[in-house]
Amino acid sequence: MARKTFVLDTNVLLHDPQAIFKFQDNLLIIPMSVLEELDTMKRVPGELGKNSRETVRILDNLKERGEGTLNTGVVLDGGLEIRIVPDSKPQGHDPLPLDIKDNRIILTAWYLAQNGKQPVIYVSKDIASRVKAESIGLQAEDYENLKVDMASLSRGLKKIDADKRDIDLFYKDGHVALANTHTLQANEYCLLTSPENSSAIGKYNHQLQQLDPLLKAPPLWGIKPKNIEQRCAIDLLLRDEIKLVALVGQAGTGKTLLALAAGLRKVFDESVYTRILVSRPVVPLGRDIGYLPGTKEEKLFNWMQPIYDNLEFLCDSSGTEPSETLKWVMESKKLEMEAVTYIRGRSLPKMFIIVDEAQNLTPHEVKTVISRAGEGTKVILAGDPSQIDNPYLDKDSNGLSYTISRFQNQKIFGHMFLDKTERSELAAVAADLM
Repeated sequence: MARKTFVLDTNVLLHDPQAIFKFQDNLLIIPMSVLEELDTMKRVPGELGKNSRETVRILDNLKERGEGTLNTGVVLDGGLEIRIVPDSKPQGHDPLPLDIKDNRIILTAWYLAQNGKQPVIYVSKDIASRVKAESIGLQAEDYENLKVDMASLSRGLKKIDADKRDIDLFYKDGHVALANTHTLQANEYCLLTSPENSSAIGKYNHQLQQLDPLLKAPPLWGIKPKNIEQRCAIDLLLRDEIKLVALVGQAGTGKTLLALAAGLRKVFDESVYTRILVSRPVVPLGRDIGYLPGTKEEKLFNWMQPIYDNLEFLCDSSGTEPSETLKWVMESKKLEMEAVTYIRGRSLPKMFIIVDEAQNLTPHEVKTVISRAGEGTKVILAGDPSQIDNPYLDKDSNGLSYTISRFQNQKIFGHMFLDKTERSELAAVAADLM
């Protein structure tokens, strides 16, 4: 394969500092403007600041890992060469104005392509920057290393044609062995149907290679599943041996409501976990959380309003006076709201953690959250990959999709796609038509 030259945009390194090492046998160029942007980002709180600092540390340590200098090129094992180059000076016929940093990075790649013999590829997570690069004749690509094919992922539930005899055995013995189980993943659910209109639903036990029945559970704080996918989701949420659960679906499918109801059951009714920790990424369409007035708790109240709405609904469904039940839950100190930003560095044992809107997290941010889980903790990721507010993520590169692709077929993991909107008839019609 011919050697290529890759020019990285700043957002690639802020997304994945290890991206530096993902271009084996090629020349990797980092323009000086990228370093300047990394330097301005190093004090930003949260994942962006952390990744900026990590990237600069990696670059500083490169000379100890390979031969050469960052000026002439550091050559690492595997043939990767990394070089930092100054921004190109104005040539008088520049296709883009140089007073914009993004343009200077693009033009660095463009000048290299004009004057070099190797193919030059500009790599950026920013769609607009890639469009600008292609508009001046430069080859541009998205950073694909942490991407998955969302369409190829198992949906958590398979419909299988079966003999009536197998279905009868399943009800009689409480389990049944299936043919062709190599196509099933651990903790995947199966809907068995026969020509005689018999049916059964069960969870695939990867260790015993058989189908097990769903747990028999009374209503969760007054709510019952309204479709098969919700039944399977509740089963995943109530199984303590499954430590990580991903719920995927559009608004109104019950992801957050079911997770919160299961958490209330496990914490307040069964005392399996000590607390519920609910978290959401702060990815606004406008201003950040810091611009809101008040203390951290007062700022979080606005971001956590959907959680409070679900909690109020569950307390109302529990059959007691909703205000009294809600007051009891809030005063118990067993329910904690937190922004994902503030989870870093904590150790969270024996907790029921719900991360809502997980599609707005990067793979590294999801890893940070999951790695905080201590002994006896269960983590629930809920989100809709088709509704992403983070400008550098899409349905294939977000943390929720990436987690499903990496954890599928693990015995401690299960996931379910929820397709049917159950919030109301109006919400269901809107989801289909709009």
